[in-house]
Amino acid sequence: MDIKMHYIERGSGYPLILLHGNGGSHKYFYRQIKYFSTERRVIAVDTRGHGRTPRGESPFTIDRFAEDLKCFMEEKLIEQADILGFSDGGNIAITFALKYPAKVRRLIIDGANLYPEGIRKSSLALIRARYRVISRVAERSKKKIKQKELLELIVQEPQIEPEVLSRLNMPVLVIAGTRDLISREHTELIAGSIPGSKLVFIKGGHGIAAVKAGKFNREVDKFLKEGEM
Repeated sequence: MDIKMHYIERGSGYPLILLHGNGGSHKYFYRQIKYFSTERRVIAVDTRGHGRTPRGESPFTIDRFAEDLKCFMEEKLIEQADILGFSDGGNIAITFALKYPAKVRRLIIDGANLYPEGIRKSSLALIRARYRVISRVAERSKKKIKQKELLELIVQEPQIEPEVLSRLNMPVLVIAGTRDLISREHTELIAGSIPGSKLVFIKGGHGIAAVKAGKFNREVDKFLKEGEM
C-alpha cells in the first residue's frame, strides 16, 4: 500500500470497522464510535484521499479502497471483523466482502448501491451535471481535481451485478433511510439478492446514522448481538 491510512480506535473487544461515505471522514461516525466502543474495539478509518489519509498515487476506485482495507487489517493483525459501511463506504464493504469473505464476520450496509443508477433519478441527474461542469475546469486547481475524482466515484462506480451478492454467506444487515439518496427499490434489490439478509428502513434521509443515531445504533447493535447470543 502506497499510503498510511489515518484512523481512530476506541474501546476493546471484537473489532467493528466503520467506513464513511464519499467526501467524508471517520468523524461522520462520532455517535457510533461513542455508542459501540463501550463493548467493542471500534476502528473508524479515513479512506484514501479522505479526511487525514493521503491520496497516494494508486487509482481512486472502490476496488482500490477495498484493497487498502485488506492491507490495513493485515497491518493491524485483524484476521476478521464486523464491518459497517455507509454510502461509498457501504460499496467498499460489499466489494471487500465479495473478495475477502473470510475477513468479514457480520456485514452492515447503510445507503449503499450496486451501480450509479441505484441513486434516485433526479439526484443522479444533478450529480452528473455537476460532474460535467467540474470536469471542464478540473485542471485549473487541485481542489477541482479532487472534486472531479469524488464525483467520478458516484457517476461511474460501483459496477456490481446483483447476482454476485448470492456469494455473500455471512449475516448481512441492509439498512437505509425511507427518503434515502438510494431508491427504495434498489435497496430492496440488494437485500433480496443476499441470502438470509435482514432489511431495515429508518425514517429519514441518507444520513440516518448521524441524524437518527439512536434508532440506527439500536438496530445495528441488535443485529450484531444476534450472532453473539
